[in-house]
Amino acid sequence: MLIATAVHMTAHLLLPAVAARIFFANRWLFAWLIMMATMAVDLDHLLADPIFDPERCSIGFHPLHSYVAIGIYAGALWFRPLRMIATGLLIHMFLDGTDCLRMAFWT
Repeated sequence: MLIATAVHMTAHLLLPAVAARIFFANRWLFAWLIMMATMAVDLDHLLADPIFDPERCSIGFHPLHSYVAIGIYAGALWFRPLRMIATGLLIHMFLDGTDCLRMAFWT
């Protein structure tokens, strides 16, 4: 479980960097920093008990990881000023979703 958590956290750093280079090439560093700031979406974990549970699927459990919230993040892609933020949030939700799949199929 420790290795899976380390890979997950590393992906939260690297995948936004790759997306920033591809989708926001002329401002990739700024875009990457904005996407790193979107990791604050995990503050909703503070509402859970325990705060961190490697066996819990965040998608649909935490308020900012709800399906409604994910829909709002996807809708924000249509608004240019929010595009970097929305991209970071959707990458975050995608990565958290892969954890849910891992738990469903490989544990």
